[in-house]
Amino acid sequence: MEKEEIKQKIYELLEKSKGKKKLKEKDVIKAISEETGVDKDTVKKALREMIDVGKVMYSYSGGASSVEIPSEEYLKEKGLL
Repeated sequence: MEKEEIKQKIYELLEKSKGKKKLKEKDVIKAISEETGVDKDTVKKALREMIDVGKVMYSYSGGASSVEIPSEEYLKEKGLL
C-alpha cells in the first residue's frame, strides 16, 4: 500500500471520529495497521509526516494527548491556509 493511501486512511479515520472521540496516536496507528495490514512503523511515519505538514495535529486535554484534524481557525493562525 502506498504511503499516500495510508495517509488518506488516517485522515478518514480522524474525520469519522471528529466530535465523537479523541484518538491517541497509538489508537490511530493500531487501527490503520489492523485495517490495512501495513506494519505499525510505516503507519507511524505516515502520521508523523501529516503532523509535520499541519494536515493533522496533536491536542492536549486533561493530561492526555490525542491526534485530530486542525480547525480552519488554527490553520489560518499558523499560515497554513
